[in-house]
Amino acid sequence: MSAVRLPDYGRPNLEFAKPAEPARLERVARALEARGIHALVADSAEHAKRVVLDMVPGGAEVHVALSETMAKLGISAQIDESGRYDSVRSKLKKLDRETQRREMRKLGAAPDYMLGSAHAITDDGVILVASGSGSQLGAHAYAAGKVILAVGHQKIVRDLEEGLRRIREYALPLEDARMKANGRPGTLLTKILVIEGEPGGRISVVLIPETIGF
Repeated sequence: MSAVRLPDYGRPNLEFAKPAEPARLERVARALEARGIHALVADSAEHAKRVVLDMVPGGAEVHVALSETMAKLGISAQIDESGRYDSVRSKLKKLDRETQRREMRKLGAAPDYMLGSAHAITDDGVILVASGSGSQLGAHAYAAGKVILAVGHQKIVRDLEEGLRRIREYALPLEDARMKANGRPGTLLTKILVIEGEPGGRISVVLIPETIGF
């Protein structure tokens, strides 16, 4: 089978880097709550980090999606390296991709807590999460016991159409550049999860009044 040819995504559309004003974040939080998704607006990135970690009990099984937001907040390192949590990623790193792929797939599929971000949230509370492999999307959609998303203010969009454009025109070129800077061939968008609601509050969203992540 021939290798998939990665496209040239060009430069990111900086129109999608504009921050949302505080009042808009508050309206989005209310829209998320109306859809059954617990939401709050943090005071800062540092406050958002504390809020997210306070939602996760010590010793809990936690998987952190490969997220620029989680990395920049310092949450990925806290979960995976502090020893205070049962880190799924730490377990995955000990498994062999060639001989233990099934175990890896099952281990990452349904953690008690799934932490990550989103690539866009609409003004009326619809969440979009894009992925190259789709490995985290099942957990986001259903399988994780709790999902906690931290989302920078620049990711707020008017509607679903604008959210899809933001993924393709802004987040994708930036992620592609990040991958290449790390010696990888690039990235490929294959799946997009659209979350329109979550009765029961299984998903929590922490909106951050700062530009963070893609």
